[in-house]
Amino acid sequence: MLSKRNTPSIEEQDPALDEGWWASVLADEISYASTQKGSTSKSGGQQSQRIEVDWDLVRDLFEQDEIVNLQVQGFNRGGLLVTGEGLQGFVPVSHLVDVPVGIGEEERKRILMGYVSKTLRLKVIECEPTQERVVFSERAALAGEGRRRTLFRELKSGEMVAGVVTNVTDFGVFVDLGGLEGLIHVSELSWGRVQHPRDILQVGCEVQALVMQVSEENARVALSLKRLFPNPWERITQKYNPGDVVCATITGVTRFGAFARLEEGVEGLIHISSMNLPHGHTGLLDKQFRTGQLVKVRILHVDPEKRRLGLSLIASE
Repeated sequence: MLSKRNTPSIEEQDPALDEGWWASVLADEISYASTQKGSTSKSGGQQSQRIEVDWDLVRDLFEQDEIVNLQVQGFNRGGLLVTGEGLQGFVPVSHLVDVPVGIGEEERKRILMGYVSKTLRLKVIECEPTQERVVFSERAALAGEGRRRTLFRELKSGEMVAGVVTNVTDFGVFVDLGGLEGLIHVSELSWGRVQHPRDILQVGCEVQALVMQVSEENARVALSLKRLFPNPWERITQKYNPGDVVCATITGVTRFGAFARLEEGVEGLIHISSMNLPHGHTGLLDKQFRTGQLVKVRILHVDPEKRRLGLSLIASE
């Protein structure tokens, strides 16, 4: 599952990871409101009364990577509420083994309702006492006890790993590495612009990625997809020079121009000033360009360090 690659160290490639996006990870799909016994959540799921959580027990289960049997007490659209003696927490839908990908809201509700009163084998994957939050995973339990600890010992920065996409969010893609989840942040999906992570990967896809950072203390594994491929900006000046006329593909339109891609990961801006449009008719950009359209452009300037590429439009004959 693991393999070495002859790549520069992560420290050489990028500055320290921004802790801001880890906060987003912890906030994903795991919030729920516990009300009085027998009440109904806004999404229609029954929820039970909050119990006193034994945080020492939760920490032990998490640190020892042990499996625990818990009963499903309720649900909302994001997952299941589970409880046991001294335990209460949430199982996100993406961590349930038998919930199909891409189902509609009604089907999701029907399936989650069927879990109520069932007992599940689960592992603690998030433990946040200060926020009174415990997150469990059925998927992680499949790997058996102690697997997460083994993976943390085995995983090293610069190694390539294989896994399965379990969740796609606005800020990145979660990948199951066989008992431990890693995150490919949106900024690590492609050398080019990414409109949304789902344009790159979908739930259920098998994927290979490069390990960037491993922190057992914080239970974090940062992955990268784009670093499996050479950085196109490092060789752009060897391929293109100011004045060159080349073909490009439109990737987006803004009020000040259009973005065009020369090759994967290298995009430049065709500024509106280089377009033959009537004065004050910037609204015509949407009519003149469409995503995927092939155009001919002239390279005006190239700045690899800032990853900027200036282009001008060559009018069609």
